[in-house]
Amino acid sequence: MKEGECIRLTIDGYASDGAGVARIDGQVVFVRGALSGETCLVRLDKIGRSAVWGTAAEILTPSPARVTPDCPYYGQCGGCQLRHMTYAEELQFKRTRVEEVLRRIGGISLPVAQILGAAHPMRYRNKVQFPVGTDGAIGFYRTRSHHVIDTADCLLQPESAAQLRCAVQDWMRSFSVPAYDERTGKGLVRHLYLRHNRAGQSLCCLLVNGDKLPRVRELVDALRRAEPQLTGVVLGINTRRSNVILGDSYRTLWGEDFLMDTLCGFTFRLSIPSFYQVNPEQTEVLYKTALSLAGLQGNETVLDLYCGIGTISLMLARRARQVYGVEVVAQAVEDATENAHRNGITNASFFCADAGVAAARLAAEGITPDVIVVDPPRKGLGAEVPPILSEIAPGRIVYISCDSATLARDIARLAPLGYRPVKAVAVDMFPRTAHVETVVLLSKLHAKHHIEIDLELSELDLTSAESKATYEEIKAYVLEQHGLKVSNLYISQVKRKNGIIERENYNKPKSENAKVPQCPPEKEAAITEALKHFDMI
Repeated sequence: MKEGECIRLTIDGYASDGAGVARIDGQVVFVRGALSGETCLVRLDKIGRSAVWGTAAEILTPSPARVTPDCPYYGQCGGCQLRHMTYAEELQFKRTRVEEVLRRIGGISLPVAQILGAAHPMRYRNKVQFPVGTDGAIGFYRTRSHHVIDTADCLLQPESAAQLRCAVQDWMRSFSVPAYDERTGKGLVRHLYLRHNRAGQSLCCLLVNGDKLPRVRELVDALRRAEPQLTGVVLGINTRRSNVILGDSYRTLWGEDFLMDTLCGFTFRLSIPSFYQVNPEQTEVLYKTALSLAGLQGNETVLDLYCGIGTISLMLARRARQVYGVEVVAQAVEDATENAHRNGITNASFFCADAGVAAARLAAEGITPDVIVVDPPRKGLGAEVPPILSEIAPGRIVYISCDSATLARDIARLAPLGYRPVKAVAVDMFPRTAHVETVVLLSKLHAKHHIEIDLELSELDLTSAESKATYEEIKAYVLEQHGLKVSNLYISQVKRKNGIIERENYNKPKSENAKVPQCPPEKEAAITEALKHFDMI
């Protein structure tokens, strides 16, 4: 095989990002733009040691599930990955993917009972974060890069987002307002951040590298003309040399600095930094699914870890005797308490702590939760959390996950502590993208009904579970976050420095006298950050 060569291949499955998967003499080939069952002429773009990456140059035998993408930016912008397949095919891909990840990483043979698709897979997002390019482009990043694609409209966002984006772009051009350059640390406007509610109102925030803006009155006037239902304009101050979007402080330029929204019959106050699910219709489906799996009868005590501003906690409180919400972000705890008060919920209380402190506090007060609900960030549970959950010993754990890989890893961690997965349901929170949400019910095993056996780790193939993130995922993260390309060898060296032992012959030189290049400090720092991001160290 040679890079640039075209080969006829039959696609027999999907990768986690929706790319087609084929094989050449047993070696995996990831084919961008191909669907399962198709025969394609594949251009080989990159040949690695363990896999090959290519692009479908010509579809020789198209799948019945293939459709013409409905977005002019598809293939350039990295926001969507699945607009070339029918929605039915997308749902099947996501359901199968969750099952495969649970089996491959978690060692779990658990069928996904169902996948709950979206009734409205278009224009569902209530939050938009537009990066601003140094060339004046406002839109979304190209896949695995920080090059901004100028995007006049996006079919995942409400139409008002496009209008506000255009107003900001015209204002910047009219008054020569510079965009921020992350390479030099100079310039002003970094991101345009928009929130929308179900009533059709919008809140606009400009994240800037400074503490003020020129021509504020002209900006506000332009935004109000573009969107009559605009409720406020906020300035977010972010002077850090990093890729973090949100700022450290905010100042209201006009109107209000928050939106009110309704979810599951409750009213919530949303400021710029508040965490809130981006697809309200599917969020209600997700939370109702979690509530159903929790099996509450009205007399239970429930612990909601990672409770955020209390959205799940309030739903649980309708069916439980008492709910305790725990969150490490102090502002979120204040918001959750206020949301409970606003909605007349008196059987939910919130406190700021990590999982360990929460467990100690509940034990000191003699509180024993019957059910624990966890909805962690993408990196999943911290390594210290599963033992803490086991110590609390609830009868049921409901795990809500936005990343099936870390979900599978955590289920594997909970298994030796006495919890087995009983049921899994997938919810399509992010149509036309490769992301999928999963809810799993785990039940406590009781000694009188079960026996324990000891297995040596050497008897099991835990390569995938131990690695947690593949080399390609680590390389993609480093490239996206730092703009650096790193090799498998460099990743292996940094893993070893952090106590992650690879197989003995991995990345060894072919001859004894060969000089092995050492990972440069800046790349070592970037790889170390990636290992922390994937909760590997």
